[in-house]
Amino acid sequence: MAARLDEMDRKILAQLQEDAGQSLDEIARKVGSSKTPVWNRIRKMKDLGVIGRQTVLLDAEALGLEACFFVLIRTSEHEVEWQRKFLNALRARPEVLEAHRLAGDIDYILKIRVRNARAYDQFYQALISEVKIHNVTALLSMEEIKSTTLLPL
Repeated sequence: MAARLDEMDRKILAQLQEDAGQSLDEIARKVGSSKTPVWNRIRKMKDLGVIGRQTVLLDAEALGLEACFFVLIRTSEHEVEWQRKFLNALRARPEVLEAHRLAGDIDYILKIRVRNARAYDQFYQALISEVKIHNVTALLSMEEIKSTTLLPL
């Protein structure tokens, strides 16, 4: 169930999404409020689960992780034990930035960040040694056109 947010909550969230490192004073000034009400609203939204953990965004390429692959996985296995092993394997691999179970012909899509194609192959070999996979298609992203963590408010 979606939390009920007013316009001020949305303004505060927009500021936090843009830069969570801002001081409460900065956020309050930008949203036209004072520090204490902004702090109370942020605390309330944390309690409601609207705001999760706070982190920093790193530049993958600056860290040498220049290859982004989208991996399409089809499986002929749908048992609970297979799925448990598969999900554990994905969660244990830091290269996996995102994993989604899909409706349609493809069962899963993964977003992987690695140094290069050789590093992707090492990931692939490790994954198929842990779980049986029917078909894997890896798509190399040639250019990142848009990537954001900002949700539309």
